[in-house]
Amino acid sequence: MEAKLIERLEAAVARLESLSAGGISARGLPDGVDEVSSDPSILAFDDLMAQYAARVSAAAEKIGGQVLDVTKLVLEAFSVQKKLLIEIKQTQKPDMAGLVEFLKPLNEVILKVNAMTEGRRSDFFNHLKSAGDSLSALAWIAYTGKDCGMSMPIAHVEESWQMAEFYNNKVLVEYRNKDQIHVEWAKALKELYLPGLRDYVKSHYPLGPVWSASGKKASSASSKAPPPGAPAPPPPPPASLFSSEPSQPSSSNPKQGMSAVFQEISSGNVSVGLKKVTADMKTKNRTDRTGVVSASGKETHSSSPSFSKAGPPKLELQMGRKWAVENQIGRKNLVIDDCDAKQSVYIYGCKDSVLQIQGKVNNITIDKCTKMGVVFKDVVAACEVVNCNGVEVQCQGSAPTISVDNTSGCQLYLSKDSLGTSITTAKSSEINVLVPTGPDGDWSDLTHQKHYLKLVGILHLVAIK
Repeated sequence: MEAKLIERLEAAVARLESLSAGGISARGLPDGVDEVSSDPSILAFDDLMAQYAARVSAAAEKIGGQVLDVTKLVLEAFSVQKKLLIEIKQTQKPDMAGLVEFLKPLNEVILKVNAMTEGRRSDFFNHLKSAGDSLSALAWIAYTGKDCGMSMPIAHVEESWQMAEFYNNKVLVEYRNKDQIHVEWAKALKELYLPGLRDYVKSHYPLGPVWSASGKKASSASSKAPPPGAPAPPPPPPASLFSSEPSQPSSSNPKQGMSAVFQEISSGNVSVGLKKVTADMKTKNRTDRTGVVSASGKETHSSSPSFSKAGPPKLELQMGRKWAVENQIGRKNLVIDDCDAKQSVYIYGCKDSVLQIQGKVNNITIDKCTKMGVVFKDVVAACEVVNCNGVEVQCQGSAPTISVDNTSGCQLYLSKDSLGTSITTAKSSEINVLVPTGPDGDWSDLTHQKHYLKLVGILHLVAIK
C-alpha cells in the first residue's frame, strides 16, 4: 500500500516539474493561479481525466477517423470545464446573461460536436451521437440553485447520460461480434460519465459550483459593447446549450434541448395554449390506429417515374450489401424478395407507402419517413425507426432489438416468435406495441396494460421523452 502511494507521489512530482518551465504553472495555467489549481477539487478532476479519459482516447486512437475526431472534442470539452472550475473559484457569481457569457467556451466545443452529427448519416453516426449527447452532462456547471430550472448536478449528469446511452448501446450491439475496439470505446465513454463525472460531482460539487464571494466580476455580453463607429457585430450563432434569451421559433430550426425547457419554465405560462384531451382523442380509443399493416399486390424492383422534392425514388441493391429504398411516395406495393442475412435495408424519405421484406436481413433502418408501413420476416441485428412520423412496423418472424428514436406515432406489431424483443425508445411519443392474443389471433395493445411486462417476458420499454 505504501509503495503504491510513493509511486503515485513520485509520478505527480515528475509531472509538475516537467510542466513548470517557462513561467507556466503545473497545470497549463498562467502564474498566479497555482494556489487554485492545487485545490483538492481541481486535483481530483485531473485524476478523473487520468483514470477514465485515457481509456476513451486509447480506443479512439485505434479506430481513427471521425471517432477519433469526436473523442478529441469530448476531451477538449472536459479540459474547458476544468478551466471554468478554476475561474469560478476566482469569480463572483454572475447574473444569467453573465453566466451564459462565462460558459461560452464550453458551449462552443459542444456545438462543434453537434455539427458532426448533421447532414447525411455517416458509418459512425451512433458514435457521434453518443459523444454529442453525452456532453450535455457537462452543463451541471450551470446549476445555480433549486429555482434555476434544471436538476441537481448529480441527477443532471445521470439524466444526460441516459440520452447518450441510447446511441451508445447501438454501438455495443453493432460491434459486439465484429470489432471489440468499438465496444471498448463505448464502454470507456460511459465510464467517463458513470461513474467518473458523476462521482466527481458527488464528492466535490453536489450542490453546484461555489463562486468566490470576493473575486473578480464575470463579464457579460452587454459589457463588451463595441465603441462608437465600430462595424456592426456578426449575426448570432445557432441556438446553444446555455441560453438566457428565447430564440425566435422557426419551422426549419425548432428550439431544442435545455434552452427550450428553460425558456418555457421562465415564461411562467407553461400551460398556455394546451388543448383538453377528450376520450375520443386518446390513442387507445382511436379507430384509425388499429389493424395490421396492409399491403396489396407486388412490385418489381423498378420504381415509378414520379419524383419527390428530395430526389428520385430508389429501390435498388447497392454494392451487393445494402438495399436503398428512398423517396417513395404513395407506393403501397413495394417488395424486396431477393435478400439474405448479410444485407441491410435503409428506408429514407418515404411517404404514404408500404414495403414488404420477404426474407431475413441483417438490419433495417427507417429514417425520416411519414405514414410508412414496413412488413418484414426476420432481422439478425435490429430494426431502427428514427426521425419518423406515423409509421407502422410489423415483424412476422423474430427481431432481437427494435429501437424508436425521435419519432411521433409508431405502431409495432410483434409475432409470437418476437415476444422476446428488446424495445427501446428515446424522445418519442405515441408508441404502441401490439401482440397476437387468443385463438383468433386478435391484437392486444400492451401499452395500456399495467401488467404487460409479465405477459411479454423480457420485453423492455424504456421511454425517454
